[in-house]
Amino acid sequence: MTPLPAPNADQLAASQALTDHIRHAIGAADGWIPFADYMRLALYTPGLGYYSGGSRKFGAMGDFITAPEISPLFGQCLARPVAQVLAATGGDVMEVGAGSGRLAADLLAELERLGTLPGHYYILELSGELAERQRETIAKAVPALVDRVEWLSALPDHFTGCIVGNEVLDAMPCRLLHKQDGNWYERGVTWREGFTWEDRPTDAGTLAQRELPDDYLTETQPEAEAFVASLAQAVERGALILLDYGFAADEYYHPQRHRGTLMCHYRHHSHDDPFHLPGLTDVTTHVNFSAIWHSATQAGWQLEGYASQAGFLLDAGLPELMQGLDPNDTAYMKQAAAVQKLVSPAEMGDLFKAIAFSKNLDLPGLLLGFRREDRSGAL
Repeated sequence: MTPLPAPNADQLAASQALTDHIRHAIGAADGWIPFADYMRLALYTPGLGYYSGGSRKFGAMGDFITAPEISPLFGQCLARPVAQVLAATGGDVMEVGAGSGRLAADLLAELERLGTLPGHYYILELSGELAERQRETIAKAVPALVDRVEWLSALPDHFTGCIVGNEVLDAMPCRLLHKQDGNWYERGVTWREGFTWEDRPTDAGTLAQRELPDDYLTETQPEAEAFVASLAQAVERGALILLDYGFAADEYYHPQRHRGTLMCHYRHHSHDDPFHLPGLTDVTTHVNFSAIWHSATQAGWQLEGYASQAGFLLDAGLPELMQGLDPNDTAYMKQAAAVQKLVSPAEMGDLFKAIAFSKNLDLPGLLLGFRREDRSGAL
């Protein structure tokens, strides 16, 4: 593996402080914690975790680049189904985990152009550092609209409108399950002169019903499933649109996917060691969209559609938006290259999916983004 960039002294000290914090948590739990607890501590420990500390996460100076930062066309396309929901409900928008704030800025600008600005644009954000960066991004891009934005630290009791989330579910703590000698074990973390793995017997639930080979390592995402269900309890009328990378269950738990999908990101390098520089390394897992669908429908959501990101963007107006660009403009080639990255099957187009749900929502037609392609049958 290519050597990873070295942190500076302050970053290394912060990572060491988080390592000590997690080590103490392991000690308090009799020497072992499930991986989900490790992931939660590594990402969300106040002031030290990856998403709650001060390191830059998004963009060229961070660890990875998300779709909204690749091109404003992503947010402009997403604005169309959002506008459709707002027209049907007269409600607001709530974005879950707004990252750098780029998507919020693009959505607000396009919703204004479409004449469907919501009275409020809520951002559910647990990181104070990220909330401040989001405020700066929005204020710079759409200064006249920043007063419509309100930051939340918890779900509201009642909400009407459209909820959106881009690359949110993948960052929620997952369980690691390992099949060995016909039995299932939960993979956890212990400390022996450093973080190390240790498996303990567990109940694998419905996963145990699948015909999977021995030495099979994979994930389940009960926290992501519970989160989507909790959104249903808060929504009185509206829709939920989520975009993330992942698969339906049969592809997720394919026998050949025997090492799972856990992935880490650090300074635009991808690797598979979640113990590398805790607090400076992002830890993610692909989304099992079938599990999200089951949890959502049991909680009262109705499935509106499931499609590849390419299918979603193309149906939500990407070709028309591209036609509106001047091919003689020097920025045109840059946008064309960005669109290729968003929709190409070899890039983000097929690995990333869009899934949408509604509750008490009566639309005049299908939700935009899901008319061209619907993979709901695969769920």
